[in-house]
Amino acid sequence: MLKYDVVIVGAGGAGMMSALYASKDPNLSVAVLSKIFPTRSHTGAAQGGINAAMGYRDATDSIEKHFRDTVKGSDFLADQDAVEFFTTHMPELISELDYMGVPFSRDENGRVAQRPFGGASSPRTCYSADKTGHVILHALYEQCLKNKVNFHNDWYLLSLSVDKGKFQGLVAMDIRTGEIHAIQAKSVVIATGGFGRVYWSRTTNAINMTGDGTAACFDVGIPIKDPEFVQFHPTGLASTGVLLSEACRGEGGYLINKDGERFMARYAPEKMELGPRDLVSRSIETEIKEGRGFGDGMGSYVLMDLRHLGKEKIMERLPQVRELAMDFEGVDLITDPVPIRPSCHYMMGGIHVSDYKTCATPIEGIHAAGECCAVSIHGANRLGGNSVADVVLFGKYAGLGARDTAKKRSFTDAKKLQQDAENWVKKFKKMREKKTGINMFEIRDKMAETMWYNVGIFRTEKEMQKACDTIEVLLEQFKEAYIGDSSEKYNMAFINYVEIGNLLKLAKAVAMGAINRKESRGSHSRGDYPTRDDEKFLKHTLIHNEGKKYRLEYSPVTITKYQPEERKY
Repeated sequence: MLKYDVVIVGAGGAGMMSALYASKDPNLSVAVLSKIFPTRSHTGAAQGGINAAMGYRDATDSIEKHFRDTVKGSDFLADQDAVEFFTTHMPELISELDYMGVPFSRDENGRVAQRPFGGASSPRTCYSADKTGHVILHALYEQCLKNKVNFHNDWYLLSLSVDKGKFQGLVAMDIRTGEIHAIQAKSVVIATGGFGRVYWSRTTNAINMTGDGTAACFDVGIPIKDPEFVQFHPTGLASTGVLLSEACRGEGGYLINKDGERFMARYAPEKMELGPRDLVSRSIETEIKEGRGFGDGMGSYVLMDLRHLGKEKIMERLPQVRELAMDFEGVDLITDPVPIRPSCHYMMGGIHVSDYKTCATPIEGIHAAGECCAVSIHGANRLGGNSVADVVLFGKYAGLGARDTAKKRSFTDAKKLQQDAENWVKKFKKMREKKTGINMFEIRDKMAETMWYNVGIFRTEKEMQKACDTIEVLLEQFKEAYIGDSSEKYNMAFINYVEIGNLLKLAKAVAMGAINRKESRGSHSRGDYPTRDDEKFLKHTLIHNEGKKYRLEYSPVTITKYQPEERKY
């Protein structure tokens, strides 16, 4: 049996930041499990930048303004103590990343360059061209190697093991060999990213964003907080959902309908294209619904026009965006506008974190950081540039929290952990030997279609009830799923099977949270309840997994400085 003091699951920005800070104590053994090679993690897809009130481009910017913008952007559902902690520590963290060797773009004075982003009152988004996440990921990986962190690449988390309310360890598969391992640990950081693949083909998320850590925590009794708040990024490529960075709008891109109008003048006359993501996404979908878009059905879109920026600026600031548009839409941004449509981008909800300073959860020994969890600083809607900031800042504090937890705890009796591992060995064998059943990919595609049409950008009770009913049927069908691969090594069909099971559990939580929140707030927009209802719903959703039945309850939002007010841009 493998033994480590601290295990981190996931090697994106949050996971590697956690590993880096936990490994600063030379007396602790630290391991990272990642189902792909670390530098291919989804943080690498973050293009536009990372928010911090450095005040380099706008001397009037401040931590207080970043705090206020984040709370307003969250539609007042963020916990303000956590937001203040986050915005206060970000400038120092940018300096740390700079010192580690992250090659930020520079302004004319040689300082870290900053650009405007949606929902921000000052240009505070630090960036490295349009490859910000990519360069941060590589710098963190180098630092982790320097600190001798143990990496288990191509390892997949199957479950967490908890005995008498305390974390014991985890069960994981070495995908290359098919061996299933019990890993004892004193503490764990779950940093497995979001679960946008519940919408499967209409998402900017990588193919492996399947909520593995969120589902594993849910299974051992940690509630999911605010799962109904799903961010739809306004500018996914029309045919694939692949992300075109908010930097396109930050640098001055226009959104155009089929009549040639810059239609954001109708919805956010002051901010125009730099309105917050939920508002811009709804505006695009409204244009399409009212017949001012191009194409029809799932193929409808509007245009994003960057031609007026000129070739030099596009090549300097947005080279990767241009490549993506050429590769996936056959359009060169220098000469033509590109077809775009909103795409599921980010989950504001996730694992319930009960202490933002250590990223601890209600179960002793389990910490979480990044998109897989809800701290909660994003509330009902996340501002662009706050995600990469979230993963590195709370990744750091999760690593420090897990380090301190590991120092306090000792290795416990591992009987239950061994039993959990043996159960997975049996399950793997059974699925490899199964000869017939329901096609698991048909189940996945039905889930995605149901979620997009019924729990998408615009929501009503009738549609969401339909989604709840369909997902219940799919969960039953999943019991009869068939993987069709008998191999032991590199059995990706089995991995896909576990992933789809995770997505179904989480899709049910998203639909349940949404149908019970009878208001519109941030990304959660209901046609039957079009206004925000602070009297009844200024509170966090908490969904508990109690087997086939899920239990829903609410918890208060922490309000310190800013009382809720109407959110206008």
